[in-house]
Amino acid sequence: MVKVLPFKGITYNIQKINRLDDVMSPPYDIISKEMQEELYKKHPYNFVRLILGKEKPSDNKNDNRYTRAKELFNKWLKEGILVESDKPAVYPYKIEYMVNNELKVMNGFFILLKLDPDYKMVKAHEKTLSKPKIDRLNLMRACVANLEPIQLLYIDRDDKIRERVDSTLDSPIIDVKGYDGFNHKLWRVEDEDVISMIQDELRDKILFIADGHHRYQTAVNFAKEMREKTGNTNEDAPFNYRMVILVNMFDKGLSILPTHRLIKKQGVDIDDLLSKAECYFTVEEKTFDSSKTTYKEISKKIRDEIKTDKGHKFALYIRGKYYVLTLKDEKYMDEFARGESETWRRLDVSILHKIVLEHLMGINQDNLEDHVRYTRVDEEAVRFVDEGRFDLSFLMNPTRISELKAIADAGEHMPQKSTYFLPKMLSGLVIYKMNI
Repeated sequence: MVKVLPFKGITYNIQKINRLDDVMSPPYDIISKEMQEELYKKHPYNFVRLILGKEKPSDNKNDNRYTRAKELFNKWLKEGILVESDKPAVYPYKIEYMVNNELKVMNGFFILLKLDPDYKMVKAHEKTLSKPKIDRLNLMRACVANLEPIQLLYIDRDDKIRERVDSTLDSPIIDVKGYDGFNHKLWRVEDEDVISMIQDELRDKILFIADGHHRYQTAVNFAKEMREKTGNTNEDAPFNYRMVILVNMFDKGLSILPTHRLIKKQGVDIDDLLSKAECYFTVEEKTFDSSKTTYKEISKKIRDEIKTDKGHKFALYIRGKYYVLTLKDEKYMDEFARGESETWRRLDVSILHKIVLEHLMGINQDNLEDHVRYTRVDEEAVRFVDEGRFDLSFLMNPTRISELKAIADAGEHMPQKSTYFLPKMLSGLVIYKMNI
């Protein structure tokens, strides 16, 4: 059974912050060093100082970015920079944005979700790595709060929840432009009838993690740790809940973008690689006049050429040219991934990883992080190779929602970085502090 609860959210105090736009932050896991520096300079109360504080050479057990986040969090609460609502509520959330020249609006809401450590009602589609989990666990231990949400999907073909929630909305409590240029709006709904309706509708649903696999497992680990530490076995203890954003899987404002692979590997013989690839793929060489074509135009041309509703296509880009690879027969994957389900074997990312990266290039799970990086920006998949940062890249098609659902239902995991949901949530909108 899925159990959700309203909560007393902590938000920035508009009486003390002139422009809320200046204190909002991207999610911690997409913040580069350069962006971190920019956010620090942007405002002394920017949320990045909590979710991804700077590290110092003098850091030790008692003074590090986690302890500093705790001190700042408590200081901002004490000074009224952050304020807690008087009553438990759910927080409807809308993001208006442009993608592929189309205006979209994503609809969701912040709420507390009771953790499902066995993943029976909450389904995951990605494996988690130890380093990010340790990082987020240290931050949660220090602040005893959910500073950022996890995004999950639920199935509501008739869109009952959104329609009911929308019927109660008036002026948002937060209306800001994010780092992404998107418009982010947040409301507070305390209406008990609306909250009960949401709880009833979700009770028997299956939820799918869209973004935040590491944060979800971190919450599960933290809850286990707190039970052992406090002896509190109450199933409704605060640490057994996690602040999430729930979005209808069929929401028209939800987009999935591809995640392209950037490859750094010395000694790759492209002719030899393509010759071997022809055993499994139809290989088409494509050239262009780089002096008359921008990176945006090149990447768009590539994306248009590999776009398909049938079959499996991706592009291999090297400096000055690219190759379109089309799988000849799905049955090849029966040999390379015998232990996986048919759905997993038919994913583009699975085909790329098993046949090309592992079989043809010797890049496997053990050395993947040494040779592979990722980008969601089409132009970067081309420009970074031309600039010599990487030796080659693979441009991909996006994973489909139906594929994500099938993988999660089967209890399987996609290769790393298989999905990239748009729009990304803005950090700093609302916080859940556990009163333990």
